Amino acid sequence: MAYGAGLLLNHSDVPKGTTVLGVEIGGGTREEAAQKLDRALGDRVDQPLKFSVDGEAVSLEPERAGLEIDTRATVGEAAKSDYNPVSVIGSLLGQERVVEPNMPVDSEKLRAALEESAGGAGSVTEGGIEFSAGKAVPVYGKPGKGIDMEKAVSAVKEAYRKQVATGSAPAVELPVATREPSVPDAEVDRMMKEFAEPAMSGLVTVQTDAARAISFSPEKSLWRFLRVRAVDGRLVESYDKAELEKLYGETFDGVLITRATGKKTPVTVEDVIGALRPALVSRTERTGVIDTDPS
Repeated sequence: MAYGAGLLLNHSDVPKGTTVLGVEIGGGTREEAAQKLDRALGDRVDQPLKFSVDGEAVSLEPERAGLEIDTRATVGEAAKSDYNPVSVIGSLLGQERVVEPNMPVDSEKLRAALEESAGGAGSVTEGGIEFSAGKAVPVYGKPGKGIDMEKAVSAVKEAYRKQVATGSAPAVELPVATREPSVPDAEVDRMMKEFAEPAMSGLVTVQTDAARAISFSPEKSLWRFLRVRAVDGRLVESYDKAELEKLYGETFDGVLITRATGKKTPVTVEDVIGALRPALVSRTERTGVIDTDPS
């Protein structure tokens, strides 16, 4: 939650009868009201939300999806004075005063989480490239059903509100619509020509010196760590870092690189990738050298 014990709150009273999501928080200071709300909501704010997309179940963690209850802002709104005579008299008589919770949503984060969580749902085939032993295979996108993002965002917000208010919410069927793949065929062809085909054209070597070198072949190892991913309709190269580290193993143990700060540190997987990339996109210069003293 956004509220923390270390926050400095003034001690204005929250009117009696004030409720948030059915929780009575009135009759005390802001701090007391926030504590009441925190206790009542408990773990509800962090429980994964359950959805289905085109019949396939998906789960969404609120924090990762940019969903939250801002306790401090909610209590601040509840503590505002209301000089309407009806409200004042109602408060004195203990009548209920309902305050809506402050629920900020990071829409960009929510969209990204929905795309990731529902990556296997729906029937859209995205354009890309698959690497296998000895070859790179273009994958051309195909239209199909996918999340209707505009409607889905609203549905998720409402489901989260219900879950926080009641402690549970039935699985919601996210709306789907016909969608075109975000990566066009021309982009797949471009990435094949500029990266995948040269990368898989033969043996590639990375070294610090003649004594510290390792080679990767299209048949046995390159395909294990080469990847491409889609970013805003374009394909960009990517690498499975864990797999690459596993493949080069202890090759560069003991080698130190003088960094820009003057400090000497061991070779990292990023250093290996930085040296590999120029060699991967060339069909003739297939050796990448890790410079241990760039200065």
